[in-house]
Amino acid sequence: MGIVHRSSDLKSGASIAALVACALGLAALGMPNVGFAQNIRGSATGPTTARGYDHPGQYLHLQDVKPADNMYPVVQHFEQDRRAQDKLSALAAKTGKKPNILVFLMDDVGWMDPGFNGGGVAVGNATPNMDKIANDGLILTSAYSTPSCSPSRATIMTGQNPLHHGILRPPMYDEPGGLSGAVTVADLLKRQGYVTQGVGKWHMGENKESLPQNVGFDDYVGFLGVSDEYSEWRDVYFNPEVALSPARFKMMEQDKFNHTEVHCTPANTNDCENGRLIDLTYIKDLDKHWLDTSLAFLDKMKGSKQPFFLYHATRGCHFDNYPSDEWAGKSEARTVYSDCMVHMDYVLGQLVDKLQQTGELENTLIILTSDNGPECEIPPHARTPFRGCKGSSWEGGVRVPTFAYWKGMIKPRRSDGLFDFADIMPTALSLAGVPGAKLADLLPKTTYIDGVDQASFLVADDGLSARRSRPYTLNQYFAAIRVDELKYVWTAELENAIVQKGDWGGFSGAIFTDTGGAVGFNLYTDPKEDVVIGVRHIPIGVPVLGAAAFYMKELIKYPPQFKVGFLSNNPPVYDLIPKMQDLLRQNMEKTGTGRPTP
Repeated sequence: MGIVHRSSDLKSGASIAALVACALGLAALGMPNVGFAQNIRGSATGPTTARGYDHPGQYLHLQDVKPADNMYPVVQHFEQDRRAQDKLSALAAKTGKKPNILVFLMDDVGWMDPGFNGGGVAVGNATPNMDKIANDGLILTSAYSTPSCSPSRATIMTGQNPLHHGILRPPMYDEPGGLSGAVTVADLLKRQGYVTQGVGKWHMGENKESLPQNVGFDDYVGFLGVSDEYSEWRDVYFNPEVALSPARFKMMEQDKFNHTEVHCTPANTNDCENGRLIDLTYIKDLDKHWLDTSLAFLDKMKGSKQPFFLYHATRGCHFDNYPSDEWAGKSEARTVYSDCMVHMDYVLGQLVDKLQQTGELENTLIILTSDNGPECEIPPHARTPFRGCKGSSWEGGVRVPTFAYWKGMIKPRRSDGLFDFADIMPTALSLAGVPGAKLADLLPKTTYIDGVDQASFLVADDGLSARRSRPYTLNQYFAAIRVDELKYVWTAELENAIVQKGDWGGFSGAIFTDTGGAVGFNLYTDPKEDVVIGVRHIPIGVPVLGAAAFYMKELIKYPPQFKVGFLSNNPPVYDLIPKMQDLLRQNMEKTGTGRPTP
């Protein structure tokens, strides 16, 4: 796998005896033992006899390589890639077409909500379908979204993190901005002969250039905004200041944001066809209607010579959850959130059953995930064992429940290898016949791809991640970086810095943009990120910082975009005036920060 193991083991007992005799002879002659180290590894009381172990999925000591100048670097696994390609070629020979891809994206679901991550029945919402399918696939315990909804969805679509695709936060109530003509995974797969169907929540812009049919979808049924946008101002309990004010309520009714379910097709590139008004009654039935839509699409694709890309983005379980009579109280917890989780489990089970019925299950990669962590400002909400919530770059805000399932193709296992939402696009294109560096040929040279091709990680038996490091973003900031179990932080959110009462979370805290310089965490020994190890563990901190310095240079060369952002008085240095950019570039090229991997 290209991993070099360091070892000072001596080859034989005779060699050890000879060295000992030499050392004793030098000592007897009163000569200094020059060049013979007696305690190079151990403690002050003496050397250790423990050999230690290298683990194949840990890459701190390895150098990753950029497939192309505008692509994030990868750890190369040549033999693993070959084994994966052999499996893919055998499947293609059997099916006669490229593999289908289903992305099942839930909303505001936390890492520990499903049973396959320790939730499920333990938290009052059994998820038997998710658990069975996950345990027959690859459970990704370190899979990452962005801190919030729209940035995560755009990252899936573009293979870029928010700094590069420019959607830094969710646009609300028809605020301007969105994908705005970006090249998407749907567009690229369509060029490779795929039928592209989108169902459910969009929330990547309502302007013409951002509509689903204008960024690669053959068909889209869903809504353009976000769940609470249709319901909160109607509810006399949640927003009485609007719902019980006739003038304000009329203002919302007449506001220009889209109030209905929509159907979008390339037959009309200017707009989507309006469907049923989404009110406090119909919002209960959206996930049922969207399931029916996806099931009908899968029936239509039965026996087709064309592969498909199905992007199914659920309404659940974003606040506010209004379970229908069929699902109210269905969970043992009997909260509207847990009832929603049980419903989402049913929806996934129905989709997988339909793939089985149509004969497409063995040729379909299924990726299940959530767009971010728990929305802690609005209870009842999701659960996570990690620090932080949606809206923050702490693990709880961005580490999300994820698995990849492909019957007969993915060996059942768990992996803590790094996987980012940005990896979905290059991985999908790799499966479609455009692997690795070839993806760069389909995109403008000025477009930076933050994702890496993880096809062999998923498909090869005991495959390893191709990602050595993972940058974290927060609003307009490059905030942190992870290599192996090590995370170095310089920008983050103190969620209770402003208020200590009520329900606070990732959108209600204060952001610090600098630290004392040594805020590092070991996510294995400290998953809560509350014990700093930066000063004590400098030998490993320096190469992690070097990975951050590398990405800082990438941001200077491929500058961030700002399509939808936050009000702020504190721009990051890589977004300042050109003179400051030049000074920063010169400093990074001359001295950098940290050091590169040996």
